[in-house]
Amino acid sequence: MLDDLLRDIPMFQKKGWREGDYVFTSKPNGEFRDIIVGIVSGVEGSKIGVGGIIINPVGLKNKISQGKAGPQSIEILKNPTIKELVLALIYRVEYDNFTGVFDVNTDPVVKIHKDNYAILTGWVKESIPELINNVLSLPDGLEKDQAKRVMKQRMNTLYDKDLKKYMYSVCRGLKILT
Repeated sequence: MLDDLLRDIPMFQKKGWREGDYVFTSKPNGEFRDIIVGIVSGVEGSKIGVGGIIINPVGLKNKISQGKAGPQSIEILKNPTIKELVLALIYRVEYDNFTGVFDVNTDPVVKIHKDNYAILTGWVKESIPELINNVLSLPDGLEKDQAKRVMKQRMNTLYDKDLKKYMYSVCRGLKILT
């Protein structure tokens, strides 16, 4: 149990990088940063090759440009961390495959547990941000009720039990399961 709490805190991580390690990082994209989750594909000194997905949280960026988001949202996009990532992923996102090289001494690269990697990639690939955004953005009424039904149906058909549990937790926190 304690290991689960400590595994993504940098000072408690194992030193060194190996092929197959799971990573969370980001790279600049204009004023903000895009989020990358992936797997180390090669190690040479302080440089690691990473293959995975790159996530552009366009929904949260739009909220900020419309003045509908506060300073915490801006900070999340300027300096994304694994702990606050869900706040960027409840709105619409765009993603693509990613391959790149990072210097672990200068780039914000953090090891993550394989379960967290699976949840994050599943979250994006299963279009969960779109479902949640639909519920959050619609006014009360029949359309919103329909969006909730669609979201609940999607939750019930998720194969990955950890992803399903995480989605339920986020939806409860946002108070959109009623």
